Amino acid sequence: MRSLPLCLLLAGLCLAATVQTARASPQASAPACIGNPELKPLKPLVVRTAKGEFRFLVEVADTDRERELGMMCRRSLAPDRGMLFDFVRERGDAAFWMRNTLIPLDIIYIRKDGVVRSIIRNARPLDETPRPAGGPILGVLELAGGRAAQIGLQPGDRVDFPIFRSRP
Repeated sequence: MRSLPLCLLLAGLCLAATVQTARASPQASAPACIGNPELKPLKPLVVRTAKGEFRFLVEVADTDRERELGMMCRRSLAPDRGMLFDFVRERGDAAFWMRNTLIPLDIIYIRKDGVVRSIIRNARPLDETPRPAGGPILGVLELAGGRAAQIGLQPGDRVDFPIFRSRP
């Protein structure tokens, strides 16, 4: 009988525990983090702060499934990249958490007119505490943790992207 190396044995046990936990918990609908999800095409987005204009390339999460998965399982995020969550219609009950999110993120809640409503700075990886927007929003921009502070982003600043110009 051949014995498996300890690391493989432990990895198998960890995977089995993850699968069992996911089956046991109805709220555990998110996938286990194996690999990096495929990236969607990137689109240009501009953030305007007192420090100037900052350009980002963002993935747009505009379906229920894409919004559910968000930045889960990502192991890195470049300083000029992000993800924009488009809710299509204004929502007053939005709150984000960091389930299966492996990197710290800045979560920027944006009103339908493109004005930043609120910012959750450096949200902790894997923290499932809901972080509410604090009022109606149309979108959420996620950037690498600490990036909002670097560019001087504050509530009241503007995000320029087509959804904020084309929706009533």
